Amino acid sequence: MEFRGAHQGSGTPDTTTQPTGTSRGQVSGVLWPACAAQFMVVLDVSVVNVALPSIQTALGFDAVGLQWVVGGYALAFAGFLLLGGRLADLYGRRRAFQWGLVLFACSSLAGGLATTPGLLIAMRAAQGLGAAVLAPATLTILTTTFAEGPGRTRALATWTAVSSAGGAAGNLIGGVLTDTLTWRSILLINLPIGAAAVLAAARLLPADSARRKTGKLDLPGAALATLGVSALVHGVTQAGTLGWRAPTALTGLALGVVALAGFAVVEARYATAPLLPPSLVRMRPVWAGNAVMLLAGGCFIPMWYFLSLYMQDELHYGALATGVGFLPHTLAGIAAARLAPAAMRHTGTRTLIVGSALLSAAGFAWQSRIGVDSGYLEGLLGPAVVMSAGMGLLITPITATVTSGIPAQEAGAASGLMNATRQIGGALGLATLVTVAAATSSAPTSYRAVFLTIAAVCAGVAALALALPSPPGQDKR
Repeated sequence: MEFRGAHQGSGTPDTTTQPTGTSRGQVSGVLWPACAAQFMVVLDVSVVNVALPSIQTALGFDAVGLQWVVGGYALAFAGFLLLGGRLADLYGRRRAFQWGLVLFACSSLAGGLATTPGLLIAMRAAQGLGAAVLAPATLTILTTTFAEGPGRTRALATWTAVSSAGGAAGNLIGGVLTDTLTWRSILLINLPIGAAAVLAAARLLPADSARRKTGKLDLPGAALATLGVSALVHGVTQAGTLGWRAPTALTGLALGVVALAGFAVVEARYATAPLLPPSLVRMRPVWAGNAVMLLAGGCFIPMWYFLSLYMQDELHYGALATGVGFLPHTLAGIAAARLAPAAMRHTGTRTLIVGSALLSAAGFAWQSRIGVDSGYLEGLLGPAVVMSAGMGLLITPITATVTSGIPAQEAGAASGLMNATRQIGGALGLATLVTVAAATSSAPTSYRAVFLTIAAVCAGVAALALALPSPPGQDKR
């Protein structure tokens, strides 16, 4: 694995890709705690879905309150990602990683023991806050430990594969735990994982340098960014449920746009230590890569929602069978992610992004041929392999592009921005596709319209990717 020596000497901006004092053993050792934490974060986005009926019965939720068991986590996660990413830059990557883990594990414990709806929703939101600190920290640790080139690409491929596994395995793990134990186990299982990751971080992650403790947190920018992203995601979610003209949707969207505009002004003119440095956003890999990630999130995150509906509503699968039905998607995505570094060496980063986006588009176009009489083998298995392989090949080169050439002291901000972009893209995509489905007259037509729309957006990802630069060390050789 490639890594660079750290520059020494106080007063010099820390722009290295490897923390000071990191040994070759530590370079290898940082990977598994970072990936274990990322798996836990992504898993908890969807793991509660299949347990919602049990939670409703046990705690007496009404229909409106029940949706916040999922929405509370998602909203806090998306809203605090920019702030969470910057915390790693200002206060240290290991420190932010441990803070996020402790908050996530403690809120999981409290949520698993909750006896009232209000407490469970509050703890799910606290989990989301912990995840917003933790997810950017995991990526920042990797991008500042591994130098740009094959070593970083392999680390990012592993991180991507683990993320794919966590997202896809949520329904399966949730179904197994709920059926064999209790719904509380889906939250309490985070305790041993979190404890192991905390201990591993203390032993394997290099200590934060004194330089990372300096700098004041941009509180006005943090407040505006959190309000803007949260309001925008909430407005988009309401639009997908109630329609784009619903007052709550319009209010959320308007508030989000105004707050984010205010955030841009504060960052550009007033902040001494910006939450999102303007110089970072002006970098071509950052703005172009995040534009691609926005569209990609709008394709892949909604995929799980509509396929889950199809399996349960049309194929009449239960929660556990639906989770098992996603295994081909999971395995194909993991295998493709692991192959991405070799593919990048042979084709180049930009070419791989274009090709994998077109492969995903072909898979979604194939999936659009699904009908109410289609069985699993003829209707889902083939498209699952194609579109999931495209997804697995796509995320690693996009992540490598977005994080290329970033100074180490801004790596957290870049990681937070990329994670936020992906979550916002998923919310926008889901709301838009729900509207597309609602505009059709029958179930077969709605699924065809949804997957054809996703295929078209994937083709747009391929076209937009032509504006991307190729990261140093990632080009075809």
